[in-house]
Amino acid sequence: MTRKSLLNRRGAFGRGFAVSVAGIRAGGAFALDGALQRLRGAEAGADSDMLRREARRFVTELGRLKGTYVKIGQMFALLGEHFLPPALTEALHELESETHPLPWSEIEPALRASLGDRLDELEVETTALAAASLAQVHRATVRASGEQIVLKIQYPGLARVIDGDFDAVVRMLLLARWIKAGRELDDWLGSMRQQLHYEIDYLREARMGDHISACVAARGESLNARGVYLHVPERHPRYCTREVLALEYIDGKRVNHPDIAALSQRRRNALGRGMLDLFFSELYHWGLLQTDPNFGNYLIRRHAGRDELVLLDFGSMLQCDNDFLHNFGSTIAAGQLQDRNSIVQGLVGLGCLRADSSEFARDTFSDFCLQLLEPLRPPAELPKEYCNARGEYRWGQSRLMQRVGRQAASSAATRHFATPSREFAMIARKLTGVFTFIAVLDAEFNGYELVRDYIETWLEDTA
Repeated sequence: MTRKSLLNRRGAFGRGFAVSVAGIRAGGAFALDGALQRLRGAEAGADSDMLRREARRFVTELGRLKGTYVKIGQMFALLGEHFLPPALTEALHELESETHPLPWSEIEPALRASLGDRLDELEVETTALAAASLAQVHRATVRASGEQIVLKIQYPGLARVIDGDFDAVVRMLLLARWIKAGRELDDWLGSMRQQLHYEIDYLREARMGDHISACVAARGESLNARGVYLHVPERHPRYCTREVLALEYIDGKRVNHPDIAALSQRRRNALGRGMLDLFFSELYHWGLLQTDPNFGNYLIRRHAGRDELVLLDFGSMLQCDNDFLHNFGSTIAAGQLQDRNSIVQGLVGLGCLRADSSEFARDTFSDFCLQLLEPLRPPAELPKEYCNARGEYRWGQSRLMQRVGRQAASSAATRHFATPSREFAMIARKLTGVFTFIAVLDAEFNGYELVRDYIETWLEDTA
């Protein structure tokens, strides 16, 4: 069954009904499981095999319905971990981002409706280069110039069902008793709904991409000293609409491609530094952060004798206010110095700890931050077992994300946990994505001086 027929099958009611049934079933399992655990004296909130089975069953239903349901599930996997039980977030992480594309016979009418006669100026390859939950990508040639471009084409009908599908997933979560209604949750859900609409607004994405392109151009040669450059594909506005985005075709590879792993240690180190440099440039120079850590949003290529990080997909962008940046920068700076009291102050400012939190909560969360920020410590303070003979941090060998994940799970399980702001959750998600990217490169370098310079300069400028 194609994605189009899935969107139309029994309408929004039919799609929402299927998810609601899964929610009712899970809700019954949740209630029964809670009663059984109370009888057994088990720890409140512990996930049982029954709950894990129902979580997987629900995620299977989302995957079967495809389209927006898959995207919504992925968003909850990345952002909902702050208020969803571990069994569900674990299952949601299994949703595949790569899906089967629509056949050309169904995508071509939508493309014609969006571009009109301009479509005749292009020779579009009928086989998609890639497909995801909300769009697919086709390569095309501009007939007049011979230039190759790519068209990111939104699936037809998404705008009509996106709110209904989101509401259906939330209904399921409420029926399953995996979330509880309240103002704090409502604020989060409102932010997630807005983010979902951003993902399908290609006019906004085009503006964001243009802004980042101008920032990269203004930066000029500053990355040259580290042996890596940034590149934003050129946009072709003539072929851009609210449902279609036309960009320069780039022949590059993802960070987890075997050819990237075969690069020299020096080049992989430079690419790792470039990714860390990019994160803090976005945060403290450009004021606009791309928050989706998906490896598919970056390509690596060798161009004109130099390595380039190619930046793709600007649908998930975040602008942070000065108060947030001040607290975030202060927390990182405190983490570099292993100053627990200042870390706690920063976490209170970010809304992740209450001002009246217990000593246990303060110690738990400061331990988590100290561990997460381990690669940014002064060289003398880095754990020796994760450094090479030159004292450089070995990102791939450190297993940092596995260690941090265990610490985060124990922190969130405490009754002192406060649901963080959306901004903090998205930046923490991006930072862990950046660290994972560098770990996949198996890079070996210290980040202390690079990060310290960014934060100290920003704090001085805003003092």
